[in-house]
Amino acid sequence: RACNPPVGNLATGRTPVTTSTCGQNSTELYCFYPEQNLLHHVSPGCGQPRCTKCNTNQPDNSHLPADMTDDFFANPISWWQSAQGVHREEIRLDFETEFYLTHVIAVFKSPRPAAMVLERSQDYGQTWRPYKYFSVNCTATFGLQDDLTEEGSMCTSRYSDAVPCTRGEVIYRALSPANKIEDPYSPEAQDLLKLTNLRLLLLKRQECPCHGSGLVEKPQRFAHYAIYDLIIRGSCFCNGHAEECELANRTGALLGFLREPGSCVGIVHGKCVCRHNTAGDHCEKCAPLYNDQPWKPGDGKTGAPNECRRCRCHNHAESCHFDLGVWLASGKRSGGVCDNCQHNTEGQRCQRCKPGFYRDRGKPMSSPEVCKPCACQPMGSANATFSSSWRCHPRTGFCFCKPGVAGPNCDRCLVGYWGFGENGCRPCDCARDCDQHTGTCFKGEPFFNIPIGGRIPDLVQTPSNESEEEWRWNDHEQGFSALRHPEKCVCKEKVLGSVSDFCQMKYAYVIKARILSAHDKGTHAEVVVKVKKVLKSGKVKIARSNRSIYPESWTNRGCTCPILNPGTDYLIAGQEDSRTGKLLVNMNSLVKPWKAYLGKQVSDILRTGCK
Repeated sequence: RACNPPVGNLATGRTPVTTSTCGQNSTELYCFYPEQNLLHHVSPGCGQPRCTKCNTNQPDNSHLPADMTDDFFANPISWWQSAQGVHREEIRLDFETEFYLTHVIAVFKSPRPAAMVLERSQDYGQTWRPYKYFSVNCTATFGLQDDLTEEGSMCTSRYSDAVPCTRGEVIYRALSPANKIEDPYSPEAQDLLKLTNLRLLLLKRQECPCHGSGLVEKPQRFAHYAIYDLIIRGSCFCNGHAEECELANRTGALLGFLREPGSCVGIVHGKCVCRHNTAGDHCEKCAPLYNDQPWKPGDGKTGAPNECRRCRCHNHAESCHFDLGVWLASGKRSGGVCDNCQHNTEGQRCQRCKPGFYRDRGKPMSSPEVCKPCACQPMGSANATFSSSWRCHPRTGFCFCKPGVAGPNCDRCLVGYWGFGENGCRPCDCARDCDQHTGTCFKGEPFFNIPIGGRIPDLVQTPSNESEEEWRWNDHEQGFSALRHPEKCVCKEKVLGSVSDFCQMKYAYVIKARILSAHDKGTHAEVVVKVKKVLKSGKVKIARSNRSIYPESWTNRGCTCPILNPGTDYLIAGQEDSRTGKLLVNMNSLVKPWKAYLGKQVSDILRTGCK
């Protein structure tokens, strides 16, 4: 099947580059309003401001770019802050290779910008293209329609309000209803999702509306951008041929993209651990000996793996290359040409012996000793043969002899000939055989010198008689692309153990259900299912219809565990919340793709085992 690496935070372990940082040249004094006043409005206005200093050389007073991408659970109140008075600020994250983006979240400490742009590069920063424009007024700022009124527009005012004055979020989703993608490895998908660099251009500051009149401090001390967290969700880019990635050799110390050791937990690496006989950092080519058909990415729509196929080199080559002419000539069945054939073989598939060698029929074609050297007697062998480089016939090993010379190795005279030498052998001057060394005629019965009537076989390159294998793809197999639902996780699943183990879980409900869709509600997940069969229910009534179930592990892991793939029927056994009427799913739930025997097994346990 087609593979998908898990999604993670691409910003983890990587340090953004910014135009400025508070206190980078000298100590700066800046002011802010306490967060609790801005969030909870305990008093009219913003309350009493607080002022402090920043200096990049003082750890307790520094607010560096790296503070945007640190662990937001371990360091919830760390932030990056720009220098005072800047209107335009750039935040850029450079990756060491190509990645796939799913969404971006920026959590601001200062009020969100009145105008900003999110851009990406696919050529390591040489050219840039916008992902999204953000503005209080899209038309006035960028000349674009607001996507709140025109769906699919490149600009939105959704995340540009000054309120909340702190911890306001800016969110961009690469895969949205406006950007529907069926195959995540198609050229259209790569054009949208693939990137090597990401940058935010902050173009216009705005103040918190409660700042009002009567400010004690100088207004410029409030004039800065500040960001708590920059989260960039995505995965390594593997063309559907890998499920995990590793640290690339050129990553880290050589290019300086990653931080010091010890901060590498959760880093999304960029070199794919390729499967399906593919190779390359992004599995973008076939492995050296697997080029018998054109390379293709995995099919994220049907799940077809599109594996690379091994060339038929009979174990005499370590690599092959794809030849379009050979592929077309074979009716698009085989296009591999073996490279640097070993063991004295040659040919497109290393299927014949080189000149000066012949095939040993007693050994399989894959044997390293299948080609034996010709053993021709130099004096008796002919130099001019049908192919001047062939010293013996490549199939039989028989040598090509001079006139009057005989034997598989051309090492003696024919009957009726004598005088083995540089010019071959001479006919005997008698009616019978003669001494092969002296030419003296033998006495006895008459001997008729029969002319040589046999002929050397046509020396053409005869094709191998080994039949070509038919290769068929299993088109009925369906797969599911996790990039359509980017929160793919690796989950430890509950197994159906013994009867007593199952009964001890005291499941409130057991159903057969088809997963229809999954939705991120921000604070929780909601999975819509179609209940097909109710094997057990508790206080919450369950009908054979569409309803929602609620994975409990969504908010603390950022994904649904156990995995629930839309379009799949599952056996689901879990708990319920009778107070809210919700069916719950967690890591203690039993979630298995539906099989008829599995349903019967659980039904029998419920009927007879759990008493």
